[in-house]
Amino acid sequence: MTSARVPACPDGVAPRTAKGLATLAAEALARLRATTPLVQCVTNVVTTNLVANALLAVGASPAMADVPGESEELAGVAGALLVNLGTPAPDQRASIGGTVAAARGAGTPWVLDPVAVGVLSWRTRTALGLLAEAPAIVRGNASEVRALAGVAGGGRGVDARHGVDDARDAAAAVASTTGGVVAVSGLVDLVTDARSQVRLAVGHAWLARVTGAGCALGGLCAAFAAVAEPLDAAVAATGLFGLAAEDAARGAAGPASFQVALLDRLASFEPDELGARLATSALVDDVAAVRA
Repeated sequence: MTSARVPACPDGVAPRTAKGLATLAAEALARLRATTPLVQCVTNVVTTNLVANALLAVGASPAMADVPGESEELAGVAGALLVNLGTPAPDQRASIGGTVAAARGAGTPWVLDPVAVGVLSWRTRTALGLLAEAPAIVRGNASEVRALAGVAGGGRGVDARHGVDDARDAAAAVASTTGGVVAVSGLVDLVTDARSQVRLAVGHAWLARVTGAGCALGGLCAAFAAVAEPLDAAVAATGLFGLAAEDAARGAAGPASFQVALLDRLASFEPDELGARLATSALVDDVAAVRA
């Protein structure tokens, strides 16, 4: 996939280009490494280790605190917050609302990962309520994003039943609701702020065979949101994660060695390399033109 044709954007917003987004992604990675933002994670206990290690690999500082009281304190001083609904234990249920409120009060960008929304009732109710709290980025699979937009038909647990193109309009609708960005993971990832949509042809099939790959990507979205605007952050995180997966798979024997190689590659990726490769793997379109 090559860089973008970009029609004029509505509402007076300057058009995005693949080259411009790639440059901003490189700058964001350099800034992340230079500043080591603290990322407070209220996240899936099944995948906490991978999320923390992915954040460390890119240069962020993870804080995996979900105890009521402590969680809110950290959200107020962190560079960004991740809220992942994968395993909503009692402490997480008790702390999510206050943690998000603390982040908003401090001006801390936060990311919502709506795991299994549309399939399980508590998560669905909670995620729909959290949309009103203006997440900077919502990151999920196509079925989860469709459920957030009120489109019938959920996934199978954490697995999507729909392709990314099936969630294109739903993603734009959710982004319009939150005023932020929606990142949809799939064979070709989609990132949209309801004005522009960015397609990223990156990644590898083994990501689907590593528990917590999507959770780790949510963490990276939060890390980049600490140092960049939401659309730029989501593109940088998605692009870096997907490209690192492609490289990791080349020398791996299977999913286990792939996971180790993925962390190594996240740590070794240079900003200039990210910019150069993203410029040729992103396609940007104006949402209104795509719908026409």
